[in-house]
Amino acid sequence: MTMITVSRRGFLASGAAAAAGLTIGFHVPFAGDASAQSVTPEINAWVVIKSDDTVVVRVARVEMGQGTLTGLAQLVAEELECDWDKVTWEYPTPGENVRRGRVWQNFGTAGSQGIRQSNDYVRKGGAAARMMLVQAAANEWKVPVGECTVAKGVITHVGTSRSTSYGKVAAAASLLTPPAADGITLKDPKTWTIAGRPLKRLDTAEKLNGRQVYSIDMKLPGMLNAALKVCPVFGGKIKGFDVTQIEKMPGFKKAVRLGDTGVAVIADTWWRAKTALDALPIEWDDGPNGKVQQADILAAQEEGLTAREAILGSKNGDVAGALASATRTVEAVYAVPHQHHVTMEPMNATALWTAEKCEVWTATQNAEAALATAAEVSGLPIDKNEVYRLHLGGGFGRRSSSHDFVRYAVLIAKEMPATPIKTIWSREEDMTHGWYHPSTQCRLVAGFDEQDNLSALHMRISGQSILATLSPDRLQNGRDAATFQGLNPQGPESQLGYTVPNLLIEHAMRNPHVPAGFWRGVNNNQNAIYLECFLDELAHSAKQDPLEFRRKLMANHPKHLAVLDAVTEKVGWGTPAPAGVYRGIAQQMGFGSYVAACAEVSVSDAGILKIHRIVAATDCGHAVNPQQIAAQVEGSFVYGLTAALYGEITVANGRVEQENFDTYQMLRMDEMFDVETIIMPSGGFWGGVGEPTIFVAAPAVLNAIFAATGIRVRQVPLSKTSLKKA
Repeated sequence: MTMITVSRRGFLASGAAAAAGLTIGFHVPFAGDASAQSVTPEINAWVVIKSDDTVVVRVARVEMGQGTLTGLAQLVAEELECDWDKVTWEYPTPGENVRRGRVWQNFGTAGSQGIRQSNDYVRKGGAAARMMLVQAAANEWKVPVGECTVAKGVITHVGTSRSTSYGKVAAAASLLTPPAADGITLKDPKTWTIAGRPLKRLDTAEKLNGRQVYSIDMKLPGMLNAALKVCPVFGGKIKGFDVTQIEKMPGFKKAVRLGDTGVAVIADTWWRAKTALDALPIEWDDGPNGKVQQADILAAQEEGLTAREAILGSKNGDVAGALASATRTVEAVYAVPHQHHVTMEPMNATALWTAEKCEVWTATQNAEAALATAAEVSGLPIDKNEVYRLHLGGGFGRRSSSHDFVRYAVLIAKEMPATPIKTIWSREEDMTHGWYHPSTQCRLVAGFDEQDNLSALHMRISGQSILATLSPDRLQNGRDAATFQGLNPQGPESQLGYTVPNLLIEHAMRNPHVPAGFWRGVNNNQNAIYLECFLDELAHSAKQDPLEFRRKLMANHPKHLAVLDAVTEKVGWGTPAPAGVYRGIAQQMGFGSYVAACAEVSVSDAGILKIHRIVAATDCGHAVNPQQIAAQVEGSFVYGLTAALYGEITVANGRVEQENFDTYQMLRMDEMFDVETIIMPSGGFWGGVGEPTIFVAAPAVLNAIFAATGIRVRQVPLSKTSLKKA
């Protein structure tokens, strides 16, 4: 680990840099974001320019490997027209955001929204900075601003050929009145020279040379370390512990009760803290959830599949009538289990508490939520709290769903005021206390007419609601809109790509005691499995080609169809695959982007699956950095197929059974396959790229497995199904 010292002074120093250079402030209207408008609609600071022409781009969204940091900086630099080689970055803090009237708006980095939701105002930040810098130079030369040009941070007066740099006029520019947002004209993406290119990431060098500091690397002078244990049964409590058994162990400082739920041990090193905690006799009260078995969770879902009452997702036509009059029907039930985020870096946070101030250093996908949690637990006003962001060793939604890792860190720090304490969860504690991808099942019934056209489709999803678990206040008349991701009849976010004459989609909410949270791709993942695999079933049932069967339903969805056509054309759908290799396809729209994939697999006589090649297409509207998009697509298959092949969290006696990677397997390097990415931005909208491709990973492979074996896999993980040929 790298020894560093990050202090409040250090973060204030970064703010002082703004005062020495150029701070750009302007009002940007955020249509549709009433909450933002109500807090503070103006004053901002996206760009700092130092006297040596270094351009510091302030990034509100967090970098966790997805490339948002570089992509946002590219957009600012594009409009600023600066020298990309002189661009660097820094994070503002959520406390500073509060003090400045929430000028950076949303710090949340989830739902593939980093670029697609903030591109407009960060581009305006760069454009406004450029306008003020050019104006400052024109003022100095006493010439009309229209006679000045700018390129790579150098301003030139055309008439006299005089020139100056951004750094030289930054101080004067900072005194000018920022232009009104409605007076800023953004570049046509067709003219981009910095955005739209596969530029190297701004954070690559430090990751390669080991200087990158992740949250778990954090060190402060005089810092102690803590390990914790929470009741292994969700909803259970701690009855007591005998600290006399560990008080004399090396490095021991203190044992801390964490409310009703757990206990932590503080020591000079984390290993000594964990060793003492493992030796600590703890008595738990499991409560009624201690009797819950996995079969109980599954039985509740199965009951919901045919229950009388369900929550309406979408509806058109008369499904019941169409199914009753169908020439034949096809029915199937699919299932997806709970799955874990398994971030490489387990949950952790460092906290320093005094009666006057609470400071937290951590990796978070939502620094404002982390700040709110710190304020709630510290007992101090919000302006007496601060959160300093560090890079994430993986997030995938775990570090946005809940900030329990901040909560416990502050609770522990309050036990030893004025002493910084880093709390690290063990891998076992992390895996058994997640906010898991929800477990659901889906019953699908389809009807055909006399011409073997799909005339009706009824989808009944039964299982857990994320919002009911995580934030019930966001339910709409008891309906969890997130449950229907990818199945909405219309809208720019997650629209169904098929037109079915009679359609009914419902949700029977069945919530177990296992907490659910947002997991990369969210409910699009299982919904794509349910729909795309079932459509494959229907195509084979109708003795039709799976691609042609889909095409007939996609006439009203040209963007969905375009990505599907792109992958099938590239893979040569309709032509023979290599000997022993079989193909499967899937498409889906979510988080504003259209994606499709075609997988090529083989299955040996012994039932061993080999994925040879996947061709994937993405239409995300605008491609800010094509290399990063390709990396996200490739990573999506690793993540999505890890879940499809191996990922499953199960419960016994109320406890999660999987504790580490020996029982929760990941896709391994020797299982990796070729991924060919087609990036086909059609313009006119901004879609996400961090999650959408995950949707199609599993169904494309499962459909290819059926083509290879005739075995229809309706339950993931695949490891539970034998592919051995009879």
